[in-house]
Amino acid sequence: MEHTPIKNFNDERDLRLLELLSQTFGTVSAASTEIINLEAILNLPKGTEHFVADLHGEHAAFNHILRNASGNIKRKVTDLFGNSMRESDIRQLCSLIYYPEKKLELIRIEEPDLSDFYNITLHRLISVCQSVSSKYTRSKVRKALPPEFAYIIEELLHESPSDEDKQAYFSRIIETIISTGQADAFIVEMCRLIQRLSIDQLHILGDIFDRGPGAHLILDDLCSYSRFDIQWGNHDALWMGAAAGNDACIANVLRLSLRYANLTTLDDGYGISLLPLATFAMETYADDPATQFLPITGPESRIDQKTCQLIALMHKAIAVIQFKLEGNLISNHPEWNMENRKLLHHISADRQQIFLPEENNTFCLNDTNFPTIDPQDPYRLTSEEKSLVEKLHHSFRVSDKLRRHMKVLLSNGNLYNVCNSNLLFHASMPINHDGSFKNVFVLDGHYSGRKLYDRISHLLRAAYNDDAPAETRQYAKDYYWYLWCGPDSPLFDKSRMTTFERYFIDDKSTHIEEKGAYYTLRDRVDICEMILDEFSVSGKHRHIINGHVPVKAVKGESPIRADGRLMVIDGGFAEAYHNKTGTAGYTLVYHSTGFVLVQHEPFSSVDEVIRTGSDIAGTTVIVESSAKRIRVRDTDKGRVLANQINELKALLHAYRNGTIPERKK
Repeated sequence: MEHTPIKNFNDERDLRLLELLSQTFGTVSAASTEIINLEAILNLPKGTEHFVADLHGEHAAFNHILRNASGNIKRKVTDLFGNSMRESDIRQLCSLIYYPEKKLELIRIEEPDLSDFYNITLHRLISVCQSVSSKYTRSKVRKALPPEFAYIIEELLHESPSDEDKQAYFSRIIETIISTGQADAFIVEMCRLIQRLSIDQLHILGDIFDRGPGAHLILDDLCSYSRFDIQWGNHDALWMGAAAGNDACIANVLRLSLRYANLTTLDDGYGISLLPLATFAMETYADDPATQFLPITGPESRIDQKTCQLIALMHKAIAVIQFKLEGNLISNHPEWNMENRKLLHHISADRQQIFLPEENNTFCLNDTNFPTIDPQDPYRLTSEEKSLVEKLHHSFRVSDKLRRHMKVLLSNGNLYNVCNSNLLFHASMPINHDGSFKNVFVLDGHYSGRKLYDRISHLLRAAYNDDAPAETRQYAKDYYWYLWCGPDSPLFDKSRMTTFERYFIDDKSTHIEEKGAYYTLRDRVDICEMILDEFSVSGKHRHIINGHVPVKAVKGESPIRADGRLMVIDGGFAEAYHNKTGTAGYTLVYHSTGFVLVQHEPFSSVDEVIRTGSDIAGTTVIVESSAKRIRVRDTDKGRVLANQINELKALLHAYRNGTIPERKK
């Protein structure tokens, strides 16, 4: 890559840039040194990027992926010690790296010679750390070091025990760590450092929330994680809308939590009290069996029958409230063209049947108990329902932790991201059946393609911006619900969300949600190329990476489509999807030699990993291999650094011809 200095540095704006730059690099020597440093960085191998999608609250599995770098750490250990260690010993070393504190507790009980164990293990961990840090500059590694052991680790990383002149020095450091009783603490910090250095950038393609119990724990992890970005999914938008005060979003969040008996995130995570809803449900639906609303639980569920029945009553109560709130929201926004999703007024007077306009047919209801629906005004909340909604609204609005987590989503998230020739978005690109971009109305006009994504991204932030006009802020809050289930929403893109039909009508023909054109046309190379062009994605090898639609590997579906242009990496992290997909999620790994897709096995438990060295990284498939190693110069970061080098060279030129004077030390 050639670097061309700024030619017209006498231009006023360019000259001002160089003057600002001179405040940091005030001499020829300083500017030259930085150029040398940046040129060296350009020749390092690119950092490893990990892509995950649709985590759906599965914190244990997600946390394990962060700890094992989607199997990358085990690959490093195997490369280093595959010829000198047994497979069982490699697994045990890896489990130590993943969970050092708990593994050391077990080792201290079982290991007869701790001093020997410490000596061997420290040497091995140093070798692993040297391997994972080799892609980075010393400066970057130094910033990742734990302060209490920074000097010692840095010495060990950059010295070789095989060097005769340094062997005694190296060995003495190890011996002293052990003799001073610091071995456990040192091992823990080394393991954490290996974890940090094994993933350079984490991309989360949406749907952190719902189904699983640990969405709040995932966001807790991300609060202390420095290198990640999020592409919002429809479930994330739902929670963002709820936190912003959209009552229809709040009702949906509660309904989904009750549907999967996932009360942990609401109660323990965000302090949302469900007592008012439980009280209302027991009083209003006391004798209702609510069969259709019994929660979906896994085989390991410990919920007793009495609790299941209470959850079912709460589930039904909030579902009915949801349909009322949504009906009113639809009436307030005729431009959304969703009148066909207002169904309560089509229930027959005897509550036995419902007419569906879209089917132009009448269907029997499997549940006829609607004590709070007034046939004359079916979308009006009763006074008790209104009071309940106000209490729930208050709980969501005053949750400090929920507010902090929404800030993480807003600060680190967007509807899409372009990174290193990859276009990332959660679900869909609204397009017509002829392959052209669909015009979608948003607030003040029609938008399509990238402009649609940009307009929606800006709008969503307005809901949390007190400086935005009140009308815009309110529309933004309402629009979160449209993103969740609107037919032209890029996070949904289906003809309808048949929530009412799935609960109350047995005829499955009414449950069909017709997908938008993107979901079929995206398998075509020309469509993917058109979308990549729209977002100005450059590079010889460029891709679209999506989540949202689970890939049913058990039925032979492949996550790689359109001749490699598209990768769909929703493999079903949520336990509820495992039987449908045949996998427990995917991680796409992009390192300096190409793309690797890791298909995960179900995560058992941390105790199982510690005890047996088991792992969740299953099948690994090489998706795309590079003929030559990809360097930093070939990445987006490389282009930024190249521009910085150009500017520094122009500054050197300005110093040498006297246009800008060097600064005195």
